[in-house]
Amino acid sequence: MASLVVRNLDKNIVVALKQRAVRHGRSAEAEHRALLEEVLLRPKGKSFAEALAAMPNIGRDEDFARLEDKVGNEHVFS
Repeated sequence: MASLVVRNLDKNIVVALKQRAVRHGRSAEAEHRALLEEVLLRPKGKSFAEALAAMPNIGRDEDFARLEDKVGNEHVFS
């Protein structure tokens, strides 16, 4: 396996890493590896636009119309 040295970190980052490691019951080095793996290797989620595009086209817009009541300056949807 390869090694990685990270220099010139803000002290607050190091403290946060160590606190997170304690919460997860592992060393700061193991926590660092886990964070890198989580952020860099996890599957990417769909964007909001992709999620909307994946929704089936069912019904007409009128089938999903909202009933709007105005209360004071607020709109209430039911």
